[in-house]
Amino acid sequence: MGIIVQKFGGTSVATAEKIHRAAKKVVAAKQAGHKVVVVVSAMGHTTDELIALAKNVWGTAAGQPPKREMDQLLATGEQVTIALIAMALAAQGHEAISFTGGQIGLITDAFHSKARIQALDTKKIVNELDKGKIVIVAGFQGVTESGDVTTLGRGGSNASLVALGAVLKADVCENFTDVDGIYTADPRIVPDARLIKEISYDEMMELSSVGASVLQTRAVEFAKKYNVPIHVRNSQHDGPGTMITAETKAMEHIVVSGCALKKDLTRVTLKHVPDQPGVVAQIFSVVGEANIVVDDIIQNTMEDGTANVSFTVEHGDVADLKIVVDKKLKELGGGSAIYDANLAKVSVVGVGMKQSTGVATKMFGALAREKVNIQNISTSEIRISCIIAKADAEKALKAVHAAFDLGKA
Repeated sequence: MGIIVQKFGGTSVATAEKIHRAAKKVVAAKQAGHKVVVVVSAMGHTTDELIALAKNVWGTAAGQPPKREMDQLLATGEQVTIALIAMALAAQGHEAISFTGGQIGLITDAFHSKARIQALDTKKIVNELDKGKIVIVAGFQGVTESGDVTTLGRGGSNASLVALGAVLKADVCENFTDVDGIYTADPRIVPDARLIKEISYDEMMELSSVGASVLQTRAVEFAKKYNVPIHVRNSQHDGPGTMITAETKAMEHIVVSGCALKKDLTRVTLKHVPDQPGVVAQIFSVVGEANIVVDDIIQNTMEDGTANVSFTVEHGDVADLKIVVDKKLKELGGGSAIYDANLAKVSVVGVGMKQSTGVATKMFGALAREKVNIQNISTSEIRISCIIAKADAEKALKAVHAAFDLGKA
């Protein structure tokens, strides 16, 4: 048998009892003949608690706490969990060894709080696996070439999981979480949401980017690039879960696989910027250099010879965005920025859209019947998204889910 990489999210290791339960799943994989690497998140709400603590210490000082020091702080959450998992495995009679991201040579770029993985050295892990040990790795973290601790952003433990699966050529990456798998919609909002048994990398990537929070988008990108299957499962039982794999012919017969809702959305409108060649390129160049992902870009030319440029970003990026946007507007000699946080995005996703018509009509009709106003529309080959008022978010998701009969097998 080959290598299995397992990952346990924060809710799956929130208590001593859950840590022992997770350890039993690790042992079961080991006893089935696999070499096992385990990636873990911080326990429960530890990361949120550390962020709150940092804000209390920072107090009323201007701006945000230094990102380098925030990474130093937040990385401690996973360090606690790896040691406890290793202890639980030892208590159950199995040799295990724990490592931080830096100890295994997980090298990232220098973008603190949302770093990207650049390289990963497998020598230490393989050496310990060959000795018969179970290897425990802290997710969500790495180090720069110069040794500074970095974190990989929300959901970054998933990126750690898939990166390890790719470099170790694992048979499968098992992502244990507190849900049964990937659903056709968020079951907390849509009661008849259905568990999806199998979904393509592209569909999962789109769903992740528009609000499905089970997997980080970058993790799915890794999985697709290196053809690493991801098995999303519930850590509390042995249910079938959802397998994320390469697209198959059978998947093309399903026009819409799922829908998602993104509530943490802010629209930024830059008003009266110079309507000249290269201005938009300058604006989005500085935004990109700040490692901020933008979506839904619209530009309108005004009668006074200026332009309005609108785009959406996640709420968490607004503070950083304001700094670079204000600076760039001053350099351009004019313009102002307006921020609207009362927005949401509802989306439908499915590889079958590539060969089907009428998907947009059905989606728009469902929203119209619920009197949900569409403020903007964006599409890809397998996705249609609508920007709507945040107050309409949940009824919009329910309407779209029902319109495509996603609750039915």
